[in-house]
Amino acid sequence: MAVILVVEDDVFIREMAESMIQDMGHQALCACDVPEALVHLKSPQHIDALFTDVNLKTEMFGGCDLARLAALLRPGLPVLYTTATRDPDGMQARFAAGVLFLSKPYTEQQLGLSVQNLLAA
Repeated sequence: MAVILVVEDDVFIREMAESMIQDMGHQALCACDVPEALVHLKSPQHIDALFTDVNLKTEMFGGCDLARLAALLRPGLPVLYTTATRDPDGMQARFAAGVLFLSKPYTEQQLGLSVQNLLAA
């Protein structure tokens, strides 16, 4: 069982992702914004991976900024990015090679495969 920190500002999507991750047999820690995510990242709680929205509407910092902070706090923490986009290939191209990206909306099967790849990285 892996512990995955889910950072999503949309409550419906956050709860859906949490449920999907739990259905996979993993534990989901949830945060609605960067400050809440940082509380988890600074805690002694074991975290295996970060699943974050790229665009956190209520924040001046987004998921990419959060991932950079997470790398300082927890070096080597794998990150899976997500966002709603009409051009998922274009969004993926904005990231460095090897960065995992899942376009919204996603199915439980797509999230499961992405989480599996994330934890195997």
